[in-house]
Amino acid sequence: MRVAVSQFATSSNFQENLASCIRIINEAATCKPTLIVLPEYCNTQFYNAPIDSVSVREFQSGYVDHNQSWDEALPLGGEFLQKIAQQAKKHHCYIVANVTLRRDLTRGTAGVKQDGSVKSKISVTSCLFSPLGDLIIQTDKQKLTDDESKFFTSVTKESEVVTTPFGQLGLLVGNDSMSFEPSRNLALKGAQLLCNSINTIALDQCSLHDPARAFENKIFIASANKVAPLIPSEQSEEHLTETNSGAGRSQILSVEGKVLAKITHNEEGFTFADIGLLGAENDKEIITKAGLNDKHRPDGTLYKDQLRPELYQELTAAITQTHKIKTLPECDNTKKLAVTANVAIFATYKTNEQAIEDVCHYIENNLTDIIQLPELFFVTDKTITKDIEQRVQIENLSKNLIEQVSSVLRPFQYLCTSLLIDGVHQAVLINQHGLFARQEQLHFCQRYQWTALGNELTIVDIPLEQGNITLAMLTADDANMPEIVEIAALNGIQLLLVPFDIQESCEVDYSLLSRAAENRICIVAASREKSFANDLPSNNTNDNIYSKNKVKAQKSTGLIANLSTDPALLPQWRARPYSGYINQPLVKLQYGKITKAVIHPIAACRKY
Repeated sequence: MRVAVSQFATSSNFQENLASCIRIINEAATCKPTLIVLPEYCNTQFYNAPIDSVSVREFQSGYVDHNQSWDEALPLGGEFLQKIAQQAKKHHCYIVANVTLRRDLTRGTAGVKQDGSVKSKISVTSCLFSPLGDLIIQTDKQKLTDDESKFFTSVTKESEVVTTPFGQLGLLVGNDSMSFEPSRNLALKGAQLLCNSINTIALDQCSLHDPARAFENKIFIASANKVAPLIPSEQSEEHLTETNSGAGRSQILSVEGKVLAKITHNEEGFTFADIGLLGAENDKEIITKAGLNDKHRPDGTLYKDQLRPELYQELTAAITQTHKIKTLPECDNTKKLAVTANVAIFATYKTNEQAIEDVCHYIENNLTDIIQLPELFFVTDKTITKDIEQRVQIENLSKNLIEQVSSVLRPFQYLCTSLLIDGVHQAVLINQHGLFARQEQLHFCQRYQWTALGNELTIVDIPLEQGNITLAMLTADDANMPEIVEIAALNGIQLLLVPFDIQESCEVDYSLLSRAAENRICIVAASREKSFANDLPSNNTNDNIYSKNKVKAQKSTGLIANLSTDPALLPQWRARPYSGYINQPLVKLQYGKITKAVIHPIAACRKY
């Protein structure tokens, strides 16, 4: 099927917006698409954007009052949507149009002046029209911002998937892709393509979150964004800056999160790509179809079999019960939280006893607070763990490691890796006294199919000289599961330690970065170096905040994901100028034997 995404500007004028929609649909129709995706708020100019570049978090209200929100919203059977339906029938294609819909017919009675402070039932809804001109599905925006919540509500709580001759389609709206749940829910229902209508000034979605959603669910994503000022024309001259103009960059992503087609600017236009949702077979290979049900890890593990919804429910319920007794603050004010911490990734190229000696030598000559090692760092070939006798030897080496490392660690210094203890593969945290904390592997993977899986998430408070940090550890494939990372974040962690063995470059390119951004946590993840010559990021342009890292193109390892600092928390630090990104992590990719960085766990105490 051929998918087209568009981008254009809107105003507060109904007829102007309708004309813009019809114009861009006619232009996109020249490429003979199967589906056209339009941006969010096609019928109005709702703006949820900063009006001052000094602070990207200073937002102005979207409407003057509730009368304006009602006046600019559409009736479901009105002229605007009828015209869009006619376009779908005219060009014989599917069209996704996002509009604000009137859901409460009691307002707007003729001749009766309404109280502008009274909220009506209005939804931000994406409508999918079929080639026959029929409205076949409506999806309300699930993740409303604080300002949107003043004027809108979500009438339908469950997003649905629609079956077409080309595959299964689902609809996202606005910042729904900024967290994993909406996309995951649709993927679990069988979605293979998500159409995402957005209205944003920021580049975060197109560069990070949408690719992460595509990769972790093995789904195509087609995103259409606004361009030009998102504020009314009467204010645009006074406040016209890059911080209140739609970012554009509409794009179509593959199931690996790679860019298939993208508009690289923020001017009106469209682009398209040909995709296959149902799979195909050629002379050389069978190309599997898109969708979570068909997602496999490189070792053959079926991704859906790794999911543990019952465990997530139990762990979430435990947090809820704790909150019923006493609501947990974002930061424990009774403890001094560390403003900074020195972390390092150490990746030895040696094995067995020589690898342990190499680590001890590093510890003796460095003052790093937290040292992160890869998963089973002293074992080069993980396939040997399938042999029982080899596992016995690895377990003996694990015991030796704890003894030798703890003997050289200083007070307030810690080392994290994964080991075999009592026949179980688990992440461990070691200090000067020995084994300080452990976290059993939580999700099945083929390379450790012999290990028992844990049922608890360990949350650890560690004291440093400069204050305390709350952290969790995840090993093997666990950090690829956004559900378990979110649960750790809900438990108040500032830092996630990940000893892993990278299997796909997208784990570092997108997934771990997205976990850091959406959960506001620092992440230190270490892996042995791997080569993915045929699986390279394709959007490493000047627009990409990660392009400045000096990394060999064919190599993938771990990373240190730090949080952007907020002047309100750290007034001695200068505020960053607006860069097009609102919540991006500060990234240092693992490179060579030693990678060091200073992280700011204090920034994790505040969610945006």
